[in-house]
Amino acid sequence: MDTLIFVVVATIGAGTAIVLAAFGELVTEKSGVLNLGVEGMMLVGAVASFAATTQSGSVAVGVATGMIAGMAMALLFAFLTLTLMANQVACGLALSIFGVGLSAYFGRAYVNIVLPAQPAVAIPGLSDIPVIGPMFFNHQPMVYVSWLLLAAVWWFLYRSRIGLKLLAVGESPASAHALGLPVNAIRYGATLFGGAMAGLGGTFLAVMYTPMWVEGMTAGRGWIALALVVFATWRPLRVVLGAYLFGGITVAQLVVQSRGIEIPSQLLSMLPYLATIVVLVFISSDKQRMRLNTPASLGITFRSAS
Repeated sequence: MDTLIFVVVATIGAGTAIVLAAFGELVTEKSGVLNLGVEGMMLVGAVASFAATTQSGSVAVGVATGMIAGMAMALLFAFLTLTLMANQVACGLALSIFGVGLSAYFGRAYVNIVLPAQPAVAIPGLSDIPVIGPMFFNHQPMVYVSWLLLAAVWWFLYRSRIGLKLLAVGESPASAHALGLPVNAIRYGATLFGGAMAGLGGTFLAVMYTPMWVEGMTAGRGWIALALVVFATWRPLRVVLGAYLFGGITVAQLVVQSRGIEIPSQLLSMLPYLATIVVLVFISSDKQRMRLNTPASLGITFRSAS
Protein backbone atom coordinates (compact mmCIF):
# COMPACT_ATOMS: atom_id res chain seq x y z
CA MET A 1 0.00 0.00 0.00
CA ASP A 2 2.88 2.37 0.78
CA THR A 3 4.29 1.69 -2.68
CA LEU A 4 0.93 2.47 -4.28
CA ILE A 5 0.66 5.76 -2.38
CA PHE A 6 4.20 6.67 -3.42
CA VAL A 7 3.49 5.91 -7.09
CA VAL A 8 0.28 7.96 -7.13
CA VAL A 9 1.87 10.94 -5.37
CA ALA A 10 4.92 10.81 -7.64
CA THR A 11 2.70 10.49 -10.72
CA ILE A 12 0.73 13.60 -9.81
CA GLY A 13 3.93 15.52 -9.13
CA ALA A 14 5.53 14.42 -12.40
CA GLY A 15 2.46 15.42 -14.40
CA THR A 16 1.75 18.81 -12.81
CA ALA A 17 4.16 20.88 -14.93
CA ILE A 18 2.63 19.37 -18.07
CA VAL A 19 -0.90 20.04 -16.81
CA LEU A 20 -0.11 23.73 -16.30
CA ALA A 21 1.56 24.19 -19.69
CA ALA A 22 -1.12 22.19 -21.50
CA PHE A 23 -3.95 24.28 -20.01
CA GLY A 24 -2.30 27.39 -21.40
CA GLU A 25 -1.85 25.83 -24.82
CA LEU A 26 -5.42 24.54 -24.82
CA VAL A 27 -6.84 28.05 -24.29
CA THR A 28 -4.44 29.45 -26.89
CA GLU A 29 -5.46 26.87 -29.49
CA LYS A 30 -9.14 27.33 -28.71
CA SER A 31 -8.72 30.91 -29.91
CA GLY A 32 -7.29 29.64 -33.20
CA VAL A 33 -3.62 30.33 -32.43
CA LEU A 34 -1.09 27.50 -32.71
CA ASN A 35 1.95 28.27 -30.55
CA LEU A 36 4.60 25.56 -30.83
CA GLY A 37 6.97 27.45 -28.55
CA VAL A 38 5.78 25.90 -25.28
CA GLU A 39 9.12 24.19 -24.61
CA GLY A 40 11.01 27.47 -24.96
CA MET A 41 8.52 29.39 -22.82
CA MET A 42 8.74 26.76 -20.09
CA LEU A 43 12.54 26.92 -20.03
CA VAL A 44 12.63 30.72 -19.93
CA GLY A 45 10.02 30.69 -17.15
CA ALA A 46 12.08 28.08 -15.29
CA VAL A 47 15.37 29.99 -15.38
CA ALA A 48 13.71 33.35 -14.65
CA SER A 49 11.82 31.99 -11.65
CA PHE A 50 14.88 30.16 -10.33
CA ALA A 51 17.01 33.29 -10.61
CA ALA A 52 14.36 35.46 -8.95
CA THR A 53 13.82 32.99 -6.13
CA THR A 54 17.56 32.65 -5.56
CA GLN A 55 18.11 36.41 -5.45
CA SER A 56 15.02 37.35 -3.45
CA GLY A 57 14.57 34.29 -1.27
CA SER A 58 10.83 34.44 -2.02
CA VAL A 59 9.00 31.69 -3.87
CA ALA A 60 6.12 34.08 -4.58
CA VAL A 61 8.51 36.45 -6.37
CA GLY A 62 9.86 33.49 -8.33
CA VAL A 63 6.40 32.36 -9.38
CA ALA A 64 5.44 35.86 -10.53
CA THR A 65 8.72 36.28 -12.41
CA GLY A 66 8.34 32.92 -14.15
CA MET A 67 4.85 33.78 -15.34
CA ILE A 68 5.94 37.22 -16.53
CA ALA A 69 8.87 35.68 -18.42
CA GLY A 70 6.55 33.21 -20.12
CA MET A 71 4.16 36.02 -21.03
CA ALA A 72 7.04 38.07 -22.49
CA MET A 73 7.94 35.17 -24.78
CA ALA A 74 4.28 34.73 -25.74
CA LEU A 75 3.98 38.47 -26.42
CA LEU A 76 6.88 38.23 -28.87
CA PHE A 77 5.14 35.34 -30.61
CA ALA A 78 1.80 37.17 -30.69
CA PHE A 79 3.39 40.31 -32.15
CA LEU A 80 5.02 38.31 -34.94
CA THR A 81 1.98 36.22 -35.80
CA LEU A 82 -1.02 38.40 -34.99
CA THR A 83 0.32 41.87 -35.76
CA LEU A 84 2.94 41.14 -38.43
CA MET A 85 0.97 38.06 -39.60
CA ALA A 86 3.98 35.77 -39.79
CA ASN A 87 3.52 32.01 -40.10
CA GLN A 88 2.48 30.56 -36.74
CA VAL A 89 4.24 27.21 -37.15
CA ALA A 90 7.57 28.76 -38.15
CA CYS A 91 7.42 31.38 -35.38
CA GLY A 92 6.50 28.78 -32.76
CA LEU A 93 9.43 26.56 -33.69
CA ALA A 94 11.77 29.57 -33.69
CA LEU A 95 10.44 30.63 -30.28
CA SER A 96 11.12 27.19 -28.85
CA ILE A 97 14.70 27.15 -30.16
CA PHE A 98 15.23 30.72 -28.96
CA GLY A 99 13.95 29.85 -25.50
CA VAL A 100 16.28 26.85 -25.23
CA GLY A 101 19.31 28.99 -26.07
CA LEU A 102 18.24 31.98 -23.97
CA SER A 103 17.63 29.87 -20.87
CA ALA A 104 20.95 28.06 -21.28
CA TYR A 105 22.82 31.38 -21.53
CA PHE A 106 21.24 33.04 -18.49
CA GLY A 107 21.18 29.82 -16.49
CA ARG A 108 24.95 29.37 -16.48
CA ALA A 109 25.29 31.42 -13.30
CA TYR A 110 22.81 29.23 -11.43
CA VAL A 111 24.13 25.75 -12.17
CA ASN A 112 24.82 23.67 -9.02
CA ILE A 113 22.67 25.95 -6.84
CA VAL A 114 19.98 24.06 -4.93
CA LEU A 115 16.96 25.81 -3.43
CA PRO A 116 15.32 24.68 -0.19
CA ALA A 117 12.73 21.97 -0.81
CA GLN A 118 9.14 23.18 -0.74
CA PRO A 119 7.12 21.18 1.81
CA ALA A 120 3.87 19.47 0.99
CA VAL A 121 0.71 21.05 2.38
CA ALA A 122 -1.75 18.66 3.99
CA ILE A 123 -5.42 19.64 3.76
CA PRO A 124 -6.83 19.38 7.30
CA GLY A 125 -9.29 16.55 7.71
CA LEU A 126 -9.04 15.26 4.15
CA SER A 127 -5.38 14.27 4.45
CA ASP A 128 -6.29 11.97 7.37
CA ILE A 129 -8.54 9.76 5.24
CA PRO A 130 -6.85 6.33 4.95
CA VAL A 131 -5.05 5.75 1.64
CA ILE A 132 -6.95 8.47 -0.29
CA GLY A 133 -5.79 11.25 2.03
CA PRO A 134 -2.03 10.75 1.53
CA MET A 135 -2.59 10.17 -2.18
CA PHE A 136 -4.56 13.29 -3.06
CA PHE A 137 -4.53 15.73 -0.16
CA ASN A 138 -0.87 16.02 0.82
CA HIS A 139 0.87 17.77 -2.08
CA GLN A 140 2.80 20.91 -2.86
CA PRO A 141 0.53 23.97 -3.31
CA MET A 142 1.04 24.11 -7.08
CA VAL A 143 -0.66 20.73 -7.45
CA TYR A 144 -3.80 22.15 -5.85
CA VAL A 145 -3.50 25.21 -8.09
CA SER A 146 -3.50 22.94 -11.14
CA TRP A 147 -6.72 21.30 -9.95
CA LEU A 148 -8.33 24.70 -9.39
CA LEU A 149 -7.22 25.70 -12.88
CA LEU A 150 -9.02 22.67 -14.28
CA ALA A 151 -12.31 23.97 -12.93
CA ALA A 152 -11.47 27.56 -13.87
CA VAL A 153 -10.53 26.75 -17.47
CA TRP A 154 -13.61 24.58 -17.94
CA TRP A 155 -15.90 27.29 -16.56
CA PHE A 156 -14.16 30.00 -18.58
CA LEU A 157 -14.46 28.16 -21.89
CA TYR A 158 -17.98 26.79 -21.57
CA ARG A 159 -19.83 29.00 -19.10
CA SER A 160 -18.42 32.55 -19.29
CA ARG A 161 -19.33 35.12 -21.95
CA ILE A 162 -15.72 35.94 -22.79
CA GLY A 163 -14.92 32.23 -23.04
CA LEU A 164 -17.73 31.68 -25.52
CA LYS A 165 -16.46 34.66 -27.51
CA LEU A 166 -13.01 33.08 -27.54
CA LEU A 167 -14.50 29.84 -28.87
CA ALA A 168 -16.31 31.78 -31.57
CA VAL A 169 -13.06 33.44 -32.62
CA GLY A 170 -11.38 30.05 -32.78
CA GLU A 171 -14.10 28.59 -34.96
CA SER A 172 -14.69 31.48 -37.36
CA PRO A 173 -12.72 34.70 -36.85
CA ALA A 174 -14.35 36.30 -39.88
CA SER A 175 -17.84 35.75 -38.46
CA ALA A 176 -16.73 36.91 -35.02
CA HIS A 177 -15.24 40.05 -36.56
CA ALA A 178 -18.47 40.71 -38.46
CA LEU A 179 -20.32 40.58 -35.13
CA GLY A 180 -17.99 43.22 -33.72
CA LEU A 181 -15.71 41.00 -31.63
CA PRO A 182 -12.07 42.15 -31.34
CA VAL A 183 -10.51 39.03 -32.86
CA ASN A 184 -6.86 39.93 -32.43
CA ALA A 185 -7.35 41.32 -28.92
CA ILE A 186 -8.97 38.04 -27.83
CA ARG A 187 -6.19 36.05 -29.49
CA TYR A 188 -3.56 38.23 -27.83
CA GLY A 189 -5.15 37.55 -24.45
CA ALA A 190 -5.33 33.80 -25.04
CA THR A 191 -1.71 33.69 -26.21
CA LEU A 192 -0.49 35.64 -23.18
CA PHE A 193 -2.40 33.28 -20.88
CA GLY A 194 -0.71 30.37 -22.63
CA GLY A 195 2.68 31.98 -22.01
CA ALA A 196 1.88 32.59 -18.35
CA MET A 197 0.89 28.95 -17.86
CA ALA A 198 3.98 27.67 -19.66
CA GLY A 199 6.10 29.91 -17.45
CA LEU A 200 4.26 28.60 -14.40
CA GLY A 201 4.94 25.03 -15.50
CA GLY A 202 8.64 25.83 -15.83
CA THR A 203 8.54 27.53 -12.44
CA PHE A 204 7.10 24.43 -10.82
CA LEU A 205 9.93 22.31 -12.25
CA ALA A 206 12.78 24.62 -11.27
CA VAL A 207 11.60 25.99 -7.93
CA MET A 208 9.42 23.24 -6.46
CA TYR A 209 9.73 19.87 -8.18
CA THR A 210 13.51 19.60 -8.56
CA PRO A 211 14.35 22.29 -7.05
CA MET A 212 17.44 23.33 -9.03
CA TRP A 213 18.36 24.66 -12.42
CA VAL A 214 19.64 22.27 -15.07
CA GLU A 215 20.05 23.24 -18.72
CA GLY A 216 17.19 21.77 -20.77
CA MET A 217 15.48 20.58 -17.60
CA THR A 218 12.02 20.45 -19.20
CA ALA A 219 13.28 17.43 -21.19
CA GLY A 220 10.58 17.70 -23.85
CA ARG A 221 7.69 18.36 -21.49
CA GLY A 222 6.65 21.37 -23.59
CA TRP A 223 6.30 19.16 -26.65
CA ILE A 224 4.41 16.59 -24.60
CA ALA A 225 2.01 19.36 -23.46
CA LEU A 226 1.40 20.27 -27.11
CA ALA A 227 0.71 16.65 -27.97
CA LEU A 228 -1.59 16.21 -24.97
CA VAL A 229 -3.88 19.01 -26.12
CA VAL A 230 -4.51 17.01 -29.31
CA PHE A 231 -4.62 13.73 -27.39
CA ALA A 232 -7.28 15.26 -25.11
CA THR A 233 -9.23 16.55 -28.13
CA TRP A 234 -9.10 20.01 -26.57
CA ARG A 235 -10.95 18.95 -23.37
CA PRO A 236 -9.55 20.18 -20.01
CA LEU A 237 -10.26 17.03 -17.97
CA ARG A 238 -8.66 14.81 -20.59
CA VAL A 239 -5.59 17.03 -20.52
CA VAL A 240 -5.15 16.26 -16.81
CA LEU A 241 -5.64 12.53 -17.33
CA GLY A 242 -3.17 12.52 -20.20
CA ALA A 243 -0.58 14.41 -18.18
CA TYR A 244 -0.91 11.96 -15.31
CA LEU A 245 -0.60 9.06 -17.76
CA PHE A 246 2.73 10.51 -18.88
CA GLY A 247 3.74 11.09 -15.27
CA GLY A 248 2.75 7.54 -14.35
CA ILE A 249 4.91 6.04 -17.07
CA THR A 250 7.80 8.27 -15.98
CA VAL A 251 7.45 7.06 -12.39
CA ALA A 252 7.03 3.45 -13.51
CA GLN A 253 10.48 3.48 -15.10
CA LEU A 254 11.96 4.59 -11.77
CA VAL A 255 10.13 1.82 -9.93
CA VAL A 256 11.34 -0.77 -12.45
CA GLN A 257 14.92 0.42 -12.04
CA SER A 258 14.66 0.40 -8.23
CA ARG A 259 13.41 -3.21 -8.29
CA GLY A 260 16.53 -4.29 -10.17
CA ILE A 261 14.68 -5.49 -13.27
CA GLU A 262 17.23 -5.67 -16.08
CA ILE A 263 15.87 -3.41 -18.79
CA PRO A 264 18.17 -0.97 -20.63
CA SER A 265 17.85 2.50 -19.08
CA GLN A 266 17.66 4.05 -22.56
CA LEU A 267 14.55 2.00 -23.33
CA LEU A 268 12.92 3.05 -20.06
CA SER A 269 13.71 6.71 -20.71
CA MET A 270 12.00 6.63 -24.10
CA LEU A 271 8.83 4.91 -22.82
CA PRO A 272 6.88 8.09 -21.87
CA TYR A 273 7.52 9.64 -25.28
CA LEU A 274 6.81 6.40 -27.11
CA ALA A 275 3.50 6.08 -25.24
CA THR A 276 2.61 9.65 -26.25
CA ILE A 277 3.29 8.88 -29.93
CA VAL A 278 1.21 5.71 -29.79
CA VAL A 279 -1.73 7.51 -28.19
CA LEU A 280 -1.51 10.36 -30.71
CA VAL A 281 -1.54 7.93 -33.63
CA PHE A 282 -4.55 6.16 -32.14
CA ILE A 283 -6.46 9.39 -31.53
CA SER A 284 -5.59 10.85 -34.94
CA SER A 285 -6.88 7.73 -36.69
CA ASP A 286 -10.42 8.78 -35.72
CA LYS A 287 -10.73 11.51 -38.34
CA GLN A 288 -14.34 12.32 -37.51
CA ARG A 289 -13.57 12.98 -33.85
CA MET A 290 -10.57 15.12 -34.80
CA ARG A 291 -12.63 17.12 -37.28
CA LEU A 292 -15.40 17.76 -34.76
CA ASN A 293 -13.08 18.87 -31.94
CA THR A 294 -10.29 20.74 -33.70
CA PRO A 295 -10.81 24.54 -33.69
CA ALA A 296 -11.69 25.32 -37.32
CA SER A 297 -9.32 28.28 -37.64
CA LEU A 298 -6.38 26.72 -35.77
CA GLY A 299 -3.11 28.06 -37.13
CA ILE A 300 -4.82 30.23 -39.75
CA THR A 301 -3.83 33.91 -39.79
CA PHE A 302 -6.79 36.28 -39.66
CA ARG A 303 -6.66 39.29 -41.95
CA SER A 304 -9.34 41.89 -41.37
CA ALA A 305 -10.83 43.45 -44.48
CA SER A 306 -11.17 46.81 -42.72
